[in-house]
Amino acid sequence: MNSDHKKVLVLDVGGTHVKIHATHSGQAVKIMSGPKMTAGQMALAVKKITAGWEYDVVSIGYPGPVAKNKPLREPHNLGGGWMKFDFKAAFGKPVKIVNDAAMQALGGHRGGHMLFLGLGTGLGSTLVVDDVLIPLELAHLPYKKNRTYEEYLGNAGLKRLGEKKWLANVFNVIELLKNALLAEYVVIGGGNVRLVKKFPPGVEPGKNSNAIRGGERLWNKR
Repeated sequence: MNSDHKKVLVLDVGGTHVKIHATHSGQAVKIMSGPKMTAGQMALAVKKITAGWEYDVVSIGYPGPVAKNKPLREPHNLGGGWMKFDFKAAFGKPVKIVNDAAMQALGGHRGGHMLFLGLGTGLGSTLVVDDVLIPLELAHLPYKKNRTYEEYLGNAGLKRLGEKKWLANVFNVIELLKNALLAEYVVIGGGNVRLVKKFPPGVEPGKNSNAIRGGERLWNKR
């Protein structure tokens, strides 16, 4: 391992769990999160459980928009205090924060122009162009019938439309966005990817482990 290769602690923060992984040692654990977990409580719980672990830097996949290494708004499914929290001071290490879909996208990138779409509670979206991560917020753009992409492709859309119509809209939106953003291939992640049984050409499922690889790649070139 070269001297520039950093030992990364990756935190994938979700509404029900925080997945914790040390990339160099393979140590992994997850802790419960939930609607009352504040940023401070998360940092404290992670530090406690990783007390004996060795790492140089921290990558955090955050469930919401991020700019300039800071959350832009409080998360929907967690407690408060995330926007102003000093993660670097809390961990005593350099920290990089990106949107959770962006971190998973970076882990699934194989080169070229890739679009990542996360099918879950909402709709995550990220473009990766030649190793440059471009977080997007396509979810709230208008799609049809005065509803957004997220209202069709998120959990609410699945519930309203039923699986068959929901899937038809998923494939339609993939084609629209792939063409609009000149993506060479599309990777689909998120909890509802399990409902997609057959993938069109140029579209493939992501893996949960991609988030860990993405966290590693934020600091170490492949």
